[in-house]
Amino acid sequence: MRKPTRRKKQAAPGPATDGYHCRGRAWIEGSDGTFLGYGRVVLLERIREFGSISKAALSMEMSYKHAWDLVDSMNRQARSPLVEKISGGRGGGGTCLTEAGERAIDAFWTLHARLEKFLAEETQQLDL
Repeated sequence: MRKPTRRKKQAAPGPATDGYHCRGRAWIEGSDGTFLGYGRVVLLERIREFGSISKAALSMEMSYKHAWDLVDSMNRQARSPLVEKISGGRGGGGTCLTEAGERAIDAFWTLHARLEKFLAEETQQLDL
C-alpha cells in the first residue's frame, strides 16, 4: 500500500477566517481517466521549453518512461495529438507541442485560475 504524501502548506489566496482557507485541485478527465492535470500541463510546458520528452522528464525528476506514458495517454485521449515527434537532422530529433497542445495548456490554466478565484471567494465566506 502506498503511503500518503503530505503536501506543503500554502498561503491562502487572501485573508482567511480564523486561519481556515479553502483548497482544491482541478483536472480534466477523459474516457480513459485523467486527460489533463497540473503535472501533465507542466510536463507539456517543459516539452515546449526543452523540445524533448527526456529533458522535460529530467527537469521534473521524472523517469522518461513515466513522462512518455503521460504524453501517450494525453495524445490518445485528445481529438488531435498534443505532442509530435520532430524528425532528426543535423541537431537530431525531438518533440514539439502542436496547436492543440498549446490550446490544452491555455484551457487548463484558465480553469485553474477560475478555481483559485472561486476558492478565494469561498474562503472569504467561511463562518466557522
